[in-house]
Amino acid sequence: MTSRRAFLGGLAAVPLLGSRSGQDAFSELRAKAAALFTGGGIDPDDPVFAAPVARLDAAARAHRAAMDVSAGRTFLWPDLPLTGVSGDIAGSYQRLRTLATAWASPGTSTHGDEAAAREILGGLDFLYERAYNEARRETGNWWHWEIGAPRALMDTAVIMHDAISAGQRAAWIRAVDRFCPNPDRRTNLTDFAETGANRADKALIVALRGIVGADAGKLALARDGLSDTRDAGKHTLFGHVTSGDGFYADGSFIQHGVVAYTGSYGVVLLQSLATILGLLGGSAWEVTDPAVRVVLDAVENAYAPWIHDGLMMDSVRGRAVSRQFNRDDDAGRDTVDAILQLAAGAGEPYATRFRQLAKGWIRRGRFLDAANVAATARAAALLGDAAVAAAPRPRGHRVFAAMDRIVHRRPSWSFAISLSSRRIAMYECGNGENYRAWYQGDGATYLHLDLDHYSAGYWPTVDSYRLAGTTVDTRHRDPAVSVGGTGTFRPANAWAGGATAGGYGVAGLDLMAAGTSLTARKSWVCLDDAVVCLGAGITSSDGRPIETVVENRATAATLTTGDGWAHLDGVAGYVFPTGPAPRTLQERRTGTWLEINDGPSTRGTADPVTRDYTTLWFDHGPDPTDATYAYILLPAATRERTRDFDGVEILANTGDAQAVRARGRSAGGGELLAAIFWTPGEVGRAPEAGGVSASAPCAVLIRRAAGRITVAVSDPSRTVATTTITLPHPAHRLIEADDTVSVTTGDRPRVTVNLAGSAGRTHTAVLSTGRKG
Repeated sequence: MTSRRAFLGGLAAVPLLGSRSGQDAFSELRAKAAALFTGGGIDPDDPVFAAPVARLDAAARAHRAAMDVSAGRTFLWPDLPLTGVSGDIAGSYQRLRTLATAWASPGTSTHGDEAAAREILGGLDFLYERAYNEARRETGNWWHWEIGAPRALMDTAVIMHDAISAGQRAAWIRAVDRFCPNPDRRTNLTDFAETGANRADKALIVALRGIVGADAGKLALARDGLSDTRDAGKHTLFGHVTSGDGFYADGSFIQHGVVAYTGSYGVVLLQSLATILGLLGGSAWEVTDPAVRVVLDAVENAYAPWIHDGLMMDSVRGRAVSRQFNRDDDAGRDTVDAILQLAAGAGEPYATRFRQLAKGWIRRGRFLDAANVAATARAAALLGDAAVAAAPRPRGHRVFAAMDRIVHRRPSWSFAISLSSRRIAMYECGNGENYRAWYQGDGATYLHLDLDHYSAGYWPTVDSYRLAGTTVDTRHRDPAVSVGGTGTFRPANAWAGGATAGGYGVAGLDLMAAGTSLTARKSWVCLDDAVVCLGAGITSSDGRPIETVVENRATAATLTTGDGWAHLDGVAGYVFPTGPAPRTLQERRTGTWLEINDGPSTRGTADPVTRDYTTLWFDHGPDPTDATYAYILLPAATRERTRDFDGVEILANTGDAQAVRARGRSAGGGELLAAIFWTPGEVGRAPEAGGVSASAPCAVLIRRAAGRITVAVSDPSRTVATTTITLPHPAHRLIEADDTVSVTTGDRPRVTVNLAGSAGRTHTAVLSTGRKG
């Protein structure tokens, strides 16, 4: 039997297949693929496999018990009746794949069972004859025909290869060739080029079809589809894009043109790429494109910032947050497992770093709670490798300007902000998914402290009119739907984004609420122990009350309020430096997953889910004019820390500028000034000295520590060509600066930044407070 430790490196150790005879090479590839899908020759008596094998066996038993095996059947499962819903076809193939995996897995009740094999193969024949063959035309959702069904079919054909007749294999291949002949084009449209996750999925399907059919041409086509040789690299998966779908240089990942999708389509892309790179590595069809490093770099640049203790943050999961059976821990598990698969074939320094990250996530998270047999084998091998040190929780701040997302990481908590603009959608819905998506991109904030908050029935029970961080019109909303397929909805504002330096950040959103007259200017300053949240210029004329939601936490913990502060036990402290205290509500809410997702292949159940909630919000009343708010979030703070907090001074909170000064513990022992200049102006002016000024709208972060002044500037609106920042502190030497920054030192230094074409990225200069010589 394969040991846990040997498994992780075993796939990378397969001999060079190109040196084998033709049929030997394909046999090696089939064995490699089957091991990836099933876990290979595991020891079923090893306790680590008891739970995943039991889960697989239970699922297979349930599917087999419900399967119609009668001679006159018209479907395989009564809840997938094959009466015109395309998801029934893909779903049927996916259940047959589960049965095949159980048949091939030691320790299950059907392992190697001849009767089970006949039922599976009979089911595949039935689907070919009745629902999925080369004579069929697509109806319903293209994805089920071109990706969902052929992927499950080819996985099953790999797993059961030796039990399949040549005639069966040829027939099923004809069906796959009809609906997924290449990775490059959408089959049901004229010359529609595939991008991102869809291209990666199709490349893997074509590769598996090449393996099953021993077709070298198909394997070459799959490999070349990753680099898009057909269109000279226009849609390559190994490059950075500047618009549309794919990876951006700043770590953003976009799918459907305008949706932040690192944690959904981005995960699917990573899974498919990890599988195909692992399969073809060491063979005559190995991927040799040197630009593959873009994907390897993306592990830390694009994915790792969004993984909190093994969970994939919902801020970048789009409409997938409404899927009962694909929650943040599921998406995180899929991501971590894909990274482990990449590590098996990646060179250094990637391989070691990937394993260190994965080990930390697996130890702190829930990876093994629901991992399948193959993923468990990979994880167990890693955990048993004493040479790999687990990476600790990260500290840092990232602005993903290309997808209007912000994430702030500290060792005991993570904080994410979902923004939107005329470039990036507020939300995506459609295909029966995400019916309450209305405010997911209107400055919604996510505080990650534990493994349960967003996993345990949050989305079907939360009051979706009151997502934390948002400023909203309290109007009634109909379910979010799309006219056809999926739909995205963008606001009119240009400004969304921020600046970052030294692990700190400032962000702003020029809210222009779609469908209403509501406008507001919102900003966030992320510090070591606090997040300062400001709102100004809150104006509406529709006759309805306007609210800003401070918190909407799924907890019944004790809420204590004091003079200018509140504390929610086990969650956070909240400080209110100006104005009245917010309103509060503690309630028990019940909902169902079906209410937010009744999609044909992602439908939730109608089982009631109940959770307790604590909500804090500011009521701005109907038709406010230039209303404001200010609150300081102190994640994981004690009641005493909250009551005594004094680490932040608000310098400005108007429609022209919002600015904060932080000192001491909140700023890492130094001093930090963060400002959003909505218009040219000055903030923080003292009687004896000038303040910080900006000659044009911009986001600014200035940190003084250890004799240095770090200045970070960005243009989240992407409308400003140049701005000059005048500092209040003397600086007489430039240490370093980006090539877009010029500096005039002196008692009032000036930092001029060329912002044109910088797509919202941060520009930085570092100055010394010491004099020359």
